[in-house]
Amino acid sequence: MRADGNAPAGPAGSAAVPLYRIGRTTPAPRLPVRVVILGATGSIGRQAADLAERHPDRLQVVGVSARTQVDDLGALVSRLETAGAARRPAVVLTDPLSAREAARDPRLCRRLLTPGPDGLIDLATLDGTDCVVNGLVGAAGLAPTLAAAAVGRRIALANKESLVVGGDLVREAVVRGGAVVVPVDSEHSALAQCLSGRTAEELERLVLTCSGGPFRTWTAAAMAVARKAEVLRHPTWNMGAKITVDSATLMNKGLEVIEAHVLFGAAYRDIDVVVHPGSIVHSLAVFRDGSVMAQLGAPDMRVPLLYALAGERHWPLATERLDLARLGELRFEAPDPVRFPCLALARRAGEAGGRAPIILNAANETAVAALLDDRLGFADLAPVIAAALDELPGGPVADLAEALDTDAEARRVALRLIDTRARR
Repeated sequence: MRADGNAPAGPAGSAAVPLYRIGRTTPAPRLPVRVVILGATGSIGRQAADLAERHPDRLQVVGVSARTQVDDLGALVSRLETAGAARRPAVVLTDPLSAREAARDPRLCRRLLTPGPDGLIDLATLDGTDCVVNGLVGAAGLAPTLAAAAVGRRIALANKESLVVGGDLVREAVVRGGAVVVPVDSEHSALAQCLSGRTAEELERLVLTCSGGPFRTWTAAAMAVARKAEVLRHPTWNMGAKITVDSATLMNKGLEVIEAHVLFGAAYRDIDVVVHPGSIVHSLAVFRDGSVMAQLGAPDMRVPLLYALAGERHWPLATERLDLARLGELRFEAPDPVRFPCLALARRAGEAGGRAPIILNAANETAVAALLDDRLGFADLAPVIAAALDELPGGPVADLAEALDTDAEARRVALRLIDTRARR
């Protein structure tokens, strides 16, 4: 790493400008922090709302979105207003039929915005907002991230696909708009905390940890015939279905490698992954003198969320505390590249850059959706993604429209590959 925070240019996939400036000092946020929650009925969104209920004097929810869960969103808004953590928040339902239903719901109709993707842009750029929590799943999160960055918002980013699909675009929008991106993924939040007060020239390597998912100890033969229910049985984290599948393949960790490269400017050769079944050490930073700093904590996504909402500060939170004596030991293992080929596929795409990460992500989202719909087996996920990467051309991406076109093309190819496998 160079002293200015930039990784050296070269073929190892270094970033020109890190999205997250190592060692930066952020001023204390003005209270209450006015928050928009994109994906409010998902796992991240619900936990962000829970934090607002716990800190109504510090966090004020001014906007929420969901896709189809009208009743869940209405109940959430009612709880926030009762707790004093929201006052008539702006509401977006991205599904048009659900938006019409919400228009008849007295809990939601008072500030109902345009449905669909345009509504997400409206929320991401809502006047008077301090922080946008992007808890959306998949490439749909990119456009709101770009919009929030363009108007200088602080973005609590849980949507890793924003950086996988549009890392260069997000970086440019952040620089132009004066925005700040704070990662919410537990691993990247851990790295941000480890690097607080440090300089980029001190850093040697980044180490991302992963639980190993439900198949950490399974043989390749057993994994090949795994049932969907077994894929969705994560041993540590309670997450949405798509992310849980990605954890089972280690694609989640592969996407996080790309995300770490974009956020911190580290070359891919300087980003390691280790399996840590206990999910206590969330990531580690290795410095040039051999020192290693780690962030530890019980698995609870509210911790990194609150760190981002609080302007990279540690506000009070009633959560489980580590009992180190009871914990006893911390175990680490190397990931098995044979049983988990998606990790290598993600590195390959990240190092290629340009269209390749978009193709990787789109093919993965399409394949995971097919698995959840019982149209594809677990063992077919990696072959479909690899075939899409092999079939489609690489090259640079100029703008959002080109990124979305590449995404759509990769989805079409992945669907064809899935249909071919289904007919066998």
